[in-house]
This record gives sequence, C-alpha cells and structure tokens, in this order.
Amino acid sequence: MIPARSLSGRRVALFGLGGSGLATAHALIKGGADVLAWDDNPESVANAQVAGIATGDLRQADWGGFSSFVLSPGVPLTHPKPHWTVELAKAASVEIIGDVELFSRERNGQAPDVPFIAITGTNGKSTTTALTAHIIKASGRDAQMGGNIGRAVMTLDPPEPGRHYVVECSSYQIDLAPSINPTAGILLNVTPDHLDRHGTMQHYASIKERLVAGSDTAIIGVDDIYCAQIADRLEKAGKQVIRISKRLPLTDGYFAAGEDLMEAIGGRYSRIGFLEGIGSLRGQHNAQNALAAVAACLKVGLDLGEIQSGLESFPGLAHRMEQVGRKDNVLFVNDSKATNADAAAPALSSFPRIYWIAGGLAKEGGIEPLRGLFPRVAKAYLIGAAAPSFAATLGEAVPYEISGTLDAAVEHAAHDAAQDRAQEAVVLLSPACASFDQFRNFELRGDSFRQLVAAIDGMKIIGGTD
Repeated sequence: MIPARSLSGRRVALFGLGGSGLATAHALIKGGADVLAWDDNPESVANAQVAGIATGDLRQADWGGFSSFVLSPGVPLTHPKPHWTVELAKAASVEIIGDVELFSRERNGQAPDVPFIAITGTNGKSTTTALTAHIIKASGRDAQMGGNIGRAVMTLDPPEPGRHYVVECSSYQIDLAPSINPTAGILLNVTPDHLDRHGTMQHYASIKERLVAGSDTAIIGVDDIYCAQIADRLEKAGKQVIRISKRLPLTDGYFAAGEDLMEAIGGRYSRIGFLEGIGSLRGQHNAQNALAAVAACLKVGLDLGEIQSGLESFPGLAHRMEQVGRKDNVLFVNDSKATNADAAAPALSSFPRIYWIAGGLAKEGGIEPLRGLFPRVAKAYLIGAAAPSFAATLGEAVPYEISGTLDAAVEHAAHDAAQDRAQEAVVLLSPACASFDQFRNFELRGDSFRQLVAAIDGMKIIGGTD
C-alpha cells in the first residue's frame, strides 16, 4: 500500500466505498489524514465501518473543515448532473480529486524520477497496460500494474528507485487527476463512449488529452481525427510527441507494416520488432497496442531485445482473444469480453476461418455492424436470448444453427471445425452480447467456455494469463 502522506494532518471527505474506495480510505488513514467517508449504499457503509473507517453522512458534515474531497471515479462529476457531494464540495471550494491524483502526488513527493507509464484510450488500454507491464517484468525489473485494471492504484508498493509503474486510466480517473504527469503517457484512440458521463465528444476527448498533455513524452495513436488533432496541438505547444499508427506509414514515429513493427525517422524506416507467430497479439488492433508498449518501454530504458522477448512471451488477457486450447488444426479462442458488435469486430477480423459462437443479451444494433466480416464465418452457433434476432440478420449470408446453450454450441462447433481442412480453423466465442440472460457476467461466461474446451478429448490446453 502507498500511504497518502500528501494529506497528512488534513481532514478529508471521501465518497464511494467500493473496492478502490476502501483502498483509498486506508491509504489516506495510513498517511495520517483524518477521513470521513460515505456511500449511498448502506451495505458499503457497513463494510467500511467493519474495516475501521470513520463514516458519516456528508450531507450533515461541515465542509468548511475539509481540505480535500476524494471521489470514486464511478460517481458522476459533471454529467448527466454532478453528484450531490460534488455540489457540496464546490460550494465550499474544496478540491475534488481521485485515487490516481493521490498516487501522482505521492510519486512526485517521494520519488519523482521513478518511471511511470499511464495508458488511456477508448479501446485497447487494458491489453496495452498488461502488455507493457509484462514486458518490463519479463526483463527482470519491478513492474507495478494497477489503476483501472487489476489492483487499485493505492494498493501498489510505494515509490522507490528501481520500481516501474504501469497504470491504466479511465476518463473518469483522469478527470479527477489534475496533476497527473507520467514519464510516458499513452493515448491509443478516441471513439464515442461514455457520453452520458461527459456530455460531448469534445469534452470526452479533452479529458483524454489531459493525460498526454501532462506527460514527459506523449505517445499518441493517430488513426482517428481526435487523436491526430491532439498530437498536432501538443507538438505545437512544445511537447515531445511520438505518433503511432496501426495502418499508416508515418514520416516520424512507429507504425505497423503487416506483422512488422517499424520506426520512421525523417521518412527512413527500420524494423524494430515483429508480431509474427505471437498468437496473443493477432490483429491490427493489437499491432497498435504493441507499438504503444514498445514506444513506452524504450522511453523508460528497455532495449529492443528485452522488448521483443517480452512481446513473444505475452500470454494475453483473460477473455480478450484468449487462446485457450488447440486440437489438431482447430484453435479455441475465448473473447467473452466482446459484449457488443464493435468489441467483437477485432476478433472476427483476426481469423480467416471461424466457427463463431455468438449471442446472449443483445445490445442495440445487434450484429448488423459486423456484416462486412460475415465472409470469414464458416458457421455460426447462436445462444441465448439474441439467437432469433441474430439468425434473422445472418439470413442466407452465413450458415447457422440455434444452439441455445454454450455447452451445445461448443460441442457442435468443435465437431464441425474438426472436419474443416483449412490450415487453421478457429472456434471463437465472441458473443457480441451481454451475458446476463445465462451468466452473471462475461468472466463466468468465458470461464465456462474454457472448462468446456478443456473437457474435449485430445485437447491441448494453451498456457494461461498473468
């Protein structure tokens, strides 16, 4: 745990007592702050009391006595309207911050030269965070990974020489971290998302921009217009900017050419790495993730040999194009995290011959946005509540069956794929749906798929994830 000593001796209000909120409260108390915490959920308040955290309804508190207000990133700061605690804090002119801000202050105060890589973007940030941390760890260095992935940031080990931090940051966390200043800040992409919490695309993009604007080196994917403009704007302001692209040859920066990772300096190109044969990093989207990780790792002192070795040993993330088994020429891939059509597109675009398990609780638009990828699907196996509507969309474009349940779908897809004479056939769970009709969450759906695959006779189980 990182004690939040920057607020030692101060009275601090805290709202939001989920996992990260409890961790932050403990870090503040350990750092010497006087904390009063609250949550709209009585059960969360009770859990905090059991954990020894002082609680009290912040509606009744004297806000004039607070120096800071620490807000959970899951609580609305601006849209659709500010939470009532935000209004009280603003009325009392109390700063509103989050756990990533506390981490930034502790690093700045204790060990400002400790390498800190912060990653954001609408898509790909979890894979990029995990990949970057894996490369650093595989090189023999101390890699502390947390934030919006895995461990709450204040539960990481305290800053000290030799330690490297790799922190995934959501837009909500950036909005509460005004002094964030990573060694390398990564902005992968900006596409419409979370507009219920940010109001407009311009506001959403401006929040993402703050992370790279505060960094020593800004690593920015320039394949969308918002990020391209951010890169240009920061460069004009004198910021060191490294552009990356998964599809465009750049004059300066890093780009993907097929499975090769290229560096461009003044229009001269050299290969600095490759993804060929790395199953966990298939697809154009993963080329962007890898480019960002390479650029960041170079900035914090790793060499190309260490980085390539880390790329090759990366196991991937659970439930995100996770290779779970192989039997003869058939690969089994768990992409349960794909809970809508946009999220399923990367996996469908990464394999040429697919036995596709799809369905669950459908999102708006269904699978119509994936029509351009239907030629890659040898057959579809439809499950859950969405099966009839997905069948109507597939029509005569793709052979399909309504399997109903995941176990039937896996059994039938495995049987059919085994008859395929393709060099590699893929049984792919990429549901393009929420799980809630048959599973409590996408993790349980993916775990069930893994178990069903493992039970197939002759299956070779593939690795596991860090």
